[in-house]
Amino acid sequence: MAGLGNSNHITVETQDVFIPELWSDDVIAAYKKNLVLGNFVTKINHTGKKGDTIHIPIPTRGSASEKVKNTQVNLISNVETKKTVNITEHYEYSRMIEDIVGVQAIDSYRSFYTDDAGYALATLVDDSLFAQAESLQGGTVGGTGTDLWEAAVIGTDGSTLYTGDVSNSGALTDIGIRRMIQTLDDDDVPQTDRTLIIPPVERNTLMGLPRFTEQAFVGEVGAGNTIRNGVIGDIYGISVVVSSNCPTINTSDRVGLMLHKDALVFIEQMGVRSQTQYKQEYLGDLFTADTIFGVGELRTNAGVAFIVDA
Repeated sequence: MAGLGNSNHITVETQDVFIPELWSDDVIAAYKKNLVLGNFVTKINHTGKKGDTIHIPIPTRGSASEKVKNTQVNLISNVETKKTVNITEHYEYSRMIEDIVGVQAIDSYRSFYTDDAGYALATLVDDSLFAQAESLQGGTVGGTGTDLWEAAVIGTDGSTLYTGDVSNSGALTDIGIRRMIQTLDDDDVPQTDRTLIIPPVERNTLMGLPRFTEQAFVGEVGAGNTIRNGVIGDIYGISVVVSSNCPTINTSDRVGLMLHKDALVFIEQMGVRSQTQYKQEYLGDLFTADTIFGVGELRTNAGVAFIVDA
């Protein structure tokens, strides 16, 4: 058989096309880097499984009883409840990149698109979780007027309810933080796995609180490093996280959260996926990244929403 040494082979070296594996890795890395609130709630991996509704048991805490001699033990019997979470969120990020771009553009354009896709999808996940957080402490999701974040408190004292129709927000204070901690403590919420999520404007406020600056940079070695994924320090043993995705309401107020990981749930049915397809009719590559997930509230008393000045 004649040699093929001079044939025009089609190889990855000669074709200016996308390699999906590399694109996927970069998008997933960017997604994980930019996901904030999604890292501090309960996450259920539903990847590869069918169905659009998840029923999550919510068992009631039991109480121990004193054993009285010569008597039967005290049996605990509760009617347990459940939470139903619908997997309805399907978001995508797509770009059509024409051949001339692949030929003439510098290689960094791929890095920009993958990072931008990961950031956009991570933002949508966080936005969905923040929207669900309006239900904490018995609030109504999607409230308007007087019902707008009606169960949230103001950051000033951590106890006065926010008035959605006429803003009464105030900057976060040490008193407000301690009062919200007490709210969780009074509801027997575990003291571990709590997170304080604040908008960027409140970082400046916290830097002026001695209780924060005294503890902000404890544990800077290895996994204890606090400057990761928006984490800027700790206060009263609670991790403090800055998120630019904290909702803006009434144009002049921002929402923050103090929550335990069991307050909200994030169910991922399809992790971030990226695909490319050559479209001859456009002489370009269609690049799409997408994800399917659902969010919901697990324990209404395991978190407190608070409102501060923007």
